[in-house]
Amino acid sequence: MAVWKGTGVIEGDGRPYVMVDKKRLLCGYTTGTCAAAASKMAAMVLLGGIVPNSVEVVTPRGITIEMEVEDLMASESMASCAVRKDAGDDADATDGVLIYSEVTRRNDGIICVTGGIGVGMVTRRGLDQPVGNHAINSVPRNMIIEAVEDVCNAMGHNDGLDVKIYVPEGERVARKTFNPRLGIEGGISILGTSGIVEPMSETALVNAIRVEMQVRKEAGEGTLLLVPGNYGVAHSESMDGLDGDQAVKCSNFIGQSLDYALELGFKGVLLVGNLGKLVKLGGGLMNTHSRWGDCRMEILASSFIKAGGDAKVAKGILSCISTDDALDMLVEDGLLEGTMERLMDDVMYHLIHRVGDGMEIGVAIFSSKYGRLIETNNVREMIGRVGNVKN
Repeated sequence: MAVWKGTGVIEGDGRPYVMVDKKRLLCGYTTGTCAAAASKMAAMVLLGGIVPNSVEVVTPRGITIEMEVEDLMASESMASCAVRKDAGDDADATDGVLIYSEVTRRNDGIICVTGGIGVGMVTRRGLDQPVGNHAINSVPRNMIIEAVEDVCNAMGHNDGLDVKIYVPEGERVARKTFNPRLGIEGGISILGTSGIVEPMSETALVNAIRVEMQVRKEAGEGTLLLVPGNYGVAHSESMDGLDGDQAVKCSNFIGQSLDYALELGFKGVLLVGNLGKLVKLGGGLMNTHSRWGDCRMEILASSFIKAGGDAKVAKGILSCISTDDALDMLVEDGLLEGTMERLMDDVMYHLIHRVGDGMEIGVAIFSSKYGRLIETNNVREMIGRVGNVKN
């Protein structure tokens, strides 16, 4: 079991935690922290014959973690060992996976970090590492180098070391991650900017969305297909000229995704989504998670009134549980089309307010029950530009 130091937590192993929906969820440590710890231990064994049961590393956040080492092997010219990834209470595909480091001697004074089996290879531009490198990101790469340098300095070793990170289960585990979609082939990434995994971290998810957008921009794409989730993917596949594989899933983070698209220089964003999510944009809610507000029926009722609907039906809309129930009422009243037009006016007002005149926006709204409800006039033209490296 790992021991956490300097977290300010006294109970248990000193592990930090975050509060999510009033629940205490334990933090974990990243694949990068595991790789640094395994590399430090392997260097200690190779250079000094020191074989402790655990090893300490300091994360970029300043928290020291003492971790147990597994599967130690050593010879005169090589040492390797593993540290088991612990994601805490986070739903992390790499939780429990052994991260190995093999350290061998050099004679040129350089510490060289490379990847081996189960560590993915970068095949597309826009990621932290250049094409052709193993996906060991900059922060964990520096953590590994610093951990090994500390051992070299303590042992008086100036000839350099080769450090190879490998993950025997990496290729299998990578199928559960975004790596294949991002162009990282053959294994997982060695990641972590803080060294710590925070359960259900919105920051981690938003960063992953941004990385996928950056990869597409680096590939030359100018118009981005953005969908909140799988429903959006499925509907986009039903639209002539679109392929669900072109879509970037933004979850509830529509506003932040638009900000990133603007920052990265996309010329246009085509947003395709279910009414249950996109209706909230009509009220200016750019994070559509229910914790930030559930104004679906209020916005639909408002759009209905603007379209000429009467107060009695509007009151009924306010009592609906789902947007499909509300749509039934709009269809029965004969004001579905007019309500959707008023809603789209409000949606576009808030989207344009968010991005200004720096980027074209197109929107298509659908329902799982009624199919396509409404789309902006530019959708058909924008479809022809999605994924096109010249636009």
